[in-house]
Amino acid sequence: MIERTLIKDLSASPDGPVTVTGWVETVRDQKKVQFVVLRDETGALQLVRPRTAADVLEAAGETDDVADAISSLSQGSFVTVTGELKHDERVKLGGIEVKVETLVIDSLADPETPIAADSGIDKRLDYRFLDLRVPRNSLIFRVQTTFEHALRTWWIERDFVEIHTPKLMATASESNAELFKVDYFEGAAYLAQSPQFFKQMAQTAGFGKIFEIAPVFRADPSFTSRHATEFTSVDAEISYVDSHEDVMRMHEELLVAAFSAVKEKHGDEIQALFDVEVTVPSTPFPRIPLAEAKRIVAERGYEVPRADADMDPEGERRISEYVREEFGHEFVFLTDYDISIRPFYHMRHDADPQLTKSYDLIFNGTEISTGAQREHRIDVLEQQIREKGLKPEELGGYLDFFRYGAPSHGGFGMGLARVLMLMLHQANLREVTFLFRGPTRLQP
Repeated sequence: MIERTLIKDLSASPDGPVTVTGWVETVRDQKKVQFVVLRDETGALQLVRPRTAADVLEAAGETDDVADAISSLSQGSFVTVTGELKHDERVKLGGIEVKVETLVIDSLADPETPIAADSGIDKRLDYRFLDLRVPRNSLIFRVQTTFEHALRTWWIERDFVEIHTPKLMATASESNAELFKVDYFEGAAYLAQSPQFFKQMAQTAGFGKIFEIAPVFRADPSFTSRHATEFTSVDAEISYVDSHEDVMRMHEELLVAAFSAVKEKHGDEIQALFDVEVTVPSTPFPRIPLAEAKRIVAERGYEVPRADADMDPEGERRISEYVREEFGHEFVFLTDYDISIRPFYHMRHDADPQLTKSYDLIFNGTEISTGAQREHRIDVLEQQIREKGLKPEELGGYLDFFRYGAPSHGGFGMGLARVLMLMLHQANLREVTFLFRGPTRLQP
């Protein structure tokens, strides 16, 4: 490995010799002095190189190879520089600079850059590797790293087991309409839309508490700002629940831990680059039954124009506005969804079997998660499968999980990119996805 000092560590380093590496952001090639702004994954630095007068070099029969190398640099070129670090409060960029002694061009970039700051999202995605050099964009994935680490830490400290479920399946895990079918030797397989069935299998296996952070696939031809055909799902499932309330309590405590970690580590940077203050939510999150939420938005002038019993995106935005006004909260659990819009494995209320023990979690006006208590009684499961127009024999492998005893259990699935999008107040999922996949995008 090249012995180098990260730019973020230079401020705390004493004056003296250093080696830095990175890519060239700008070059000012003046007659008497050259300036280069160098950037690495941690920050930016000013490099300075005083020029030796041409007549002096000519008289000595010498050339200034370093100056010539700097003159040849194009934006984006990667270089390794050794020089003398000097702290100088007059330097606007961090109060430090490095006087260049040697410069090695590791890779010279083409001088014509294909994207600019004002390029549209599709063009920037074509050159995502360049787009991610922008500090604002690269910060997203350091935030994502901290967020995921905090989730895992919370889970592991509470004895959850991490599992890795298969992404090739013989049957649908959610909806037949959203399956990607792939060739599989002499037959066919399907890309997993959810780890749902396998999360439940882990409960019947006696694992007690599990989690997974992994990709899922949805053959959904949507072109909205919040949909993707491949995305990262954050899933958890726990045994011995009394109701979906236990799942919601776990879910909110988990998010408080993750938002706290992001705010502590990146809050100032997010404020500077996104003009967003990360708010750590208080618990408990507000809880509103879906029927009541629809009544509230209707009283505020919006009738949900759906033929089914579900809430629509505009309704989600309206109920979020209400929750911000009434509770000062960015999150709200909408609970107790009608059986007509929930899958067969959601448990139903004893007092009102038309409603499920389920919820959607809405964050800043957009759904980020669905959770529920699951039905674990084999006879009830088989009946609910039939009521959905499905055949129990077609779900035999899944139903086998419950034939030999199963604890009460529940859990959730949450879209990672949606959380990041809404946390950073971005308008599009594409901005917070490392490499976006949609109906018309499979590159790069």
